[in-house]
Amino acid sequence: MLKMKSWIAALGLTFVAASAFASEITGAGATFPYPIYAKWAEAYKAKSGVNMNYQSIGSSGGIKQIKAKTVDFGATDNPVGFDDLEKDGMVQFPAIIGGIVAVVNIEGLKPGQLKLTGELLAELFSGGVANWNDKRIADLNPGVKLPDAPVTVVHRADGSGTTAVFTDYLAKVNAKWKETVGAGAAVKWPAASSVGGKGNEGVSANVSRVKNSIGYVEYAYAKKNNMSHVSLRNAAGQYVQPDDETFAAASAGTDWSKIPGMGTFLTNAPGAKSWPITAASFILVYKDPANKANAAEVLKFFDFAFKEGKKMAADLEYVPMPDATTDFIRKNVWNKVNVK
Repeated sequence: MLKMKSWIAALGLTFVAASAFASEITGAGATFPYPIYAKWAEAYKAKSGVNMNYQSIGSSGGIKQIKAKTVDFGATDNPVGFDDLEKDGMVQFPAIIGGIVAVVNIEGLKPGQLKLTGELLAELFSGGVANWNDKRIADLNPGVKLPDAPVTVVHRADGSGTTAVFTDYLAKVNAKWKETVGAGAAVKWPAASSVGGKGNEGVSANVSRVKNSIGYVEYAYAKKNNMSHVSLRNAAGQYVQPDDETFAAASAGTDWSKIPGMGTFLTNAPGAKSWPITAASFILVYKDPANKANAAEVLKFFDFAFKEGKKMAADLEYVPMPDATTDFIRKNVWNKVNVK
């Protein structure tokens, strides 16, 4: 324990020294956490003078960039497996929790008004349900005015952690989807009428533009763009709305310390209040970084975010990592990063 405290103290001293050299740190990857990373970066620069430049390019792009060593950290919603982390000499830790929502552009529909099951959501994205007034949707939504119009599916066109999480959920709740489409950062979308968009930003823009469309985005994007999300039936059979409380409920049973590499999906979690498409977003850094001053500043940035960024996260409907988890990260993940 004494040795651990000494390491943390030494890391703190390294942070102080490093800040004199690192005027900017760079990261790239997942679009899912971009709204909160941007808020944290603004606050961190105001406090430290150090700029955090984050490229919101998608999880697959973030993994490629960190592997190419062109950024100080990578970000992904599709966690890297423990064996691959070891092979590449990297560590991984969750930085924030949020929720993915299905968003629709149907005239007159209020946010949260339309109810769907996971199985029916998969049918919509597969093209099995091709019209909005389909009896299966209408039966779940008595009194809701549904148009006699074809469904246009909007999906990610880039390699995406949001897609990995979303398709992981669909594969868990719909056997046909699991068998014919599967899950991953990029899949072949089967719906005949579909449009691709780059990043959560691109999907949001296309759903807003295309009438009678449905897409999937991180909840902060839905709120920011005043989009109409759907209510989903969770594993407990309850229809729930997306917010920080239902995201927290879905992640409450996760013991991050028991997961090699800390990488896991939080989809279709048990619990009456759990949002079924909840996810964590992860950070990747090298154990032996080429630029140790910048690596130290990256850890200092996320230490600031964990300690002082909780309200900023909650304001955007993200869920901060629990204190017990961030303590574990500091003592058992960051201690593997050589910043001296």
